[in-house]
Amino acid sequence: MAKKTWIEVAINGAWTRRLQPNIPITATEVTKEGVACVKAGAAVVHAHTLDPDSGKQNGSVENCTAFMDGIRSQVDAIVYPTAVDIPLPADWMARYTTTVELRKRGLLEWGVLDPGSCNFYLEDASAPPLFGNDGGVYSNPNGALELGIELAAKHKFHPAYACYEPGFVRQGATLHRKQPTAPVPIYRFMFSSGFTFSFPPEEWALEAYVKLVGKVAPGAPWMAAGLVVDVLPLIPKIVALGGHVRVGLEDAPFPSQRTNVKLVEAAVNAIQKAGSEPATATDIRASLAAYKMPAANAA
Repeated sequence: MAKKTWIEVAINGAWTRRLQPNIPITATEVTKEGVACVKAGAAVVHAHTLDPDSGKQNGSVENCTAFMDGIRSQVDAIVYPTAVDIPLPADWMARYTTTVELRKRGLLEWGVLDPGSCNFYLEDASAPPLFGNDGGVYSNPNGALELGIELAAKHKFHPAYACYEPGFVRQGATLHRKQPTAPVPIYRFMFSSGFTFSFPPEEWALEAYVKLVGKVAPGAPWMAAGLVVDVLPLIPKIVALGGHVRVGLEDAPFPSQRTNVKLVEAAVNAIQKAGSEPATATDIRASLAAYKMPAANAA
């Protein structure tokens, strides 16, 4: 059982308000919501930088700086963005430009690095318009991933892995072994009740992911999350297995009637009922700093 359980809140995503009406979009909105979520019990805030007029995702350094500074000036939190234009740039370095700049500015501790590619396809047999005109394919070529882990090692930010398939766990561990001086990645298991990637949010599926990460990256931190999913019922099992949790309107089924703050409050309540307590940002930093990369066998 985890002594303390991390809560990450993913407060918007690239959905636009057409699919998720209550998401914050502007830097002011993201700041206000992020601060409220931290005060409610979250220690990590994840936000996509969105155009204030269209709501579409972009890679604006200044917008990220505004909400990261805005949150961190009021509460102690780990704040990290998804900050890249959609469609994803063909130039691999362009995918990380904002992350690197934010790290240089002393704002960023974690950076998005999703170790694999997958199709975003809904169970009603449609592909949502997430990545431009590419048919719903989330493409992360090997060269782009190798560049990302090199930059994590060079600039010392923790790779935040979104593992949309079990193979992402294995590739993420392989990337870290290739760049062992990179800070420890966070393995986020992405479940879904609406998309066809990965597994549904079931205990057997969580156990499979946990066994896999234990084999290829022993002791590495992991959390349960997803898209179009409710992971709250999994929290007793997550706590028992020593993991962590992500909630928020990026992950919630849409259109969600609950706010980000209400989702965080529900996670806090479930974690406490399971016998744990929410971690602070200081707790998380200490845990990550104590991690020692062991030898691991490829699976």
